[in-house]
Parts: sequence; structure tokens; C-alpha cells
Amino acid sequence: MEVPALVYRVLLFIATLHLILQAPVVRIERTVGVYSYFPWSALHISELNIVSTSVKKTYMWIVVSPSYLLYMGLDKHENEDLIKWGFPEDVWFHVDKVSSAHVYLRLHPGDTLDDVPQVVIDDCAQLVKANSITGNKMNNVDVVYTMWANLKKTGSMDVGQVGFFKEKEVRKVRVEKRINEVVNRLNKTKEEKFPDLRAEREARDREEREAAKANIQEQRRKEREEDERKKKEAQLRSYDSLMKSENMTSNQDDGNDSDDFM
Repeated sequence: MEVPALVYRVLLFIATLHLILQAPVVRIERTVGVYSYFPWSALHISELNIVSTSVKKTYMWIVVSPSYLLYMGLDKHENEDLIKWGFPEDVWFHVDKVSSAHVYLRLHPGDTLDDVPQVVIDDCAQLVKANSITGNKMNNVDVVYTMWANLKKTGSMDVGQVGFFKEKEVRKVRVEKRINEVVNRLNKTKEEKFPDLRAEREARDREEREAAKANIQEQRRKEREEDERKKKEAQLRSYDSLMKSENMTSNQDDGNDSDDFM
């Protein structure tokens, strides 16, 4: 359907605003090949087809208050890369017994799964349900989640399919229904990126090794300082014992109190 000229003037006006506001952009392409640029929040025109400005791979969201990073692959092949190159501090989410996206939550440094607020778990469950063709239409679905390290991948599995090393470490959360307010809030923080997952994992592991090495060096330094402190304390105790009156002697102690030298 032909879009009225007035709409295109509005599009040009919004594109000009984008240059000022520096908003994230996507390309809006008409079926006849004419396109303009929009802020992401303005994508509500059914006559236009949305086309990415560049090749993308991983979707990312920010859960706010508290802030966490969520991410997922575009399809099962990219899920395979995420399974292979995930971080040990990643938490994996999936709709139970139904095909869905693989959503990952990255824990804060030093945190465990038990430290994640329930509201964040619920947000992840909403997102993974919303990205399941079947699960999105269902009520009262279970979402399973576990640490990335518990994901088990064997050669006989299909692309994107995983199992678990320890079933007892898999948790569940019930999602009664889709909450559009939650999904829309998350989607406002959505970004599309094309990261080198292997390079990111290797950089993360390298930083971890360097931090561990620095910790060992710091521990050894403290041990040396402690050894020196103990040695000095031992020397002081030895000196103090020598200076006690009962340990002192004089030239009168041998019984010779004569003033004669001959």
C-alpha cells in the first residue's frame, strides 16, 4: 500500500531529530526500495518492512533496578555458539519441554545463583516465554534455568540441543501468563550485536588467570611480611631476655672482690 506523502515528511523530520538525539537506529525499507532512518522507539508503521542496518548476531537486554545483562542467540546455530563459549557465571533459561530461545543472564562478579533477586528471575522467564512460538501462546508454563557449567552437550544431540550434567541443579519458575509491561520494558533496552564469542570468552579467562596470579603474588608478599614480622619479634624477645637482671653477670660473681691486681 502506498504511504501518503505526509508520512514521508514526518519520517524525514524524525530522521533529523535522530541526528540531534543520537538515538539507536534501524533501517526502514519500503517494498519499493525507498528507505529512511528511525529511532528504534518509533517503529510502529505496518506498511514498512524493518531491515537491520548491518549483520547482527546476539540480542542483548539490560534488566534495570538491579542492573543485569541478558542475551540470546538469533537462532539454534547461534545458540550452539553460546553453549560452547558461555561464561561460567552465566545462567541459562529455557521454556520447559517446549521449543524456545536460549536466554542467558550474566551474574555480577562474586555472585551465585542464590544472590539473584526473584524479580530478575521472573524477568528472564518472561523474556524466554515471549521468545517461544508455542510457549508465548500458553499460560502456566514452566521455565527451567541452571548455571552454564551444568549444560551438557554431546555429539549425538541436534544443533542447539542441550542436556544437564546434574538434574538436581536445574531450577524451575512458573509463568502464569505473559506480562506485556515486563516484555516491553526489557525490549526498550534491547540491542543487536555481532560479538566474537570465542574471543570474549578467551579474554575473560585470561583476565581470570591474571587476577589469580596477582592474588597468589599478593598472598606470597603477605606471607613474607608475616615471616619478617615473626623474626623481628623473636629477635626482640631474645634481646629482652638477655637484658633481664637474673641473666646478667658482673666481675663480682666469681667471688673475687679484691682490689689487688697482683
